[in-house]
Amino acid sequence: MPVYLTPEQLAARNKRSLWIALGLVAFILLIFSTTFLRMQRNLADREAQQQAIAERSR
Repeated sequence: MPVYLTPEQLAARNKRSLWIALGLVAFILLIFSTTFLRMQRNLADREAQQQAIAERSR
């Protein structure tokens, strides 16, 4: 037996779906940016470490 929603219920469901989608996109962007920034920091640390090792070996 199908359930028929009123236009108000459909509008509320669409609004909820939109906010859920926006929340997921925000979470994905947060994870991506955190990962990217950590990778940049680790790369910079690795380069500094390699320079220090190179200077010691001279």
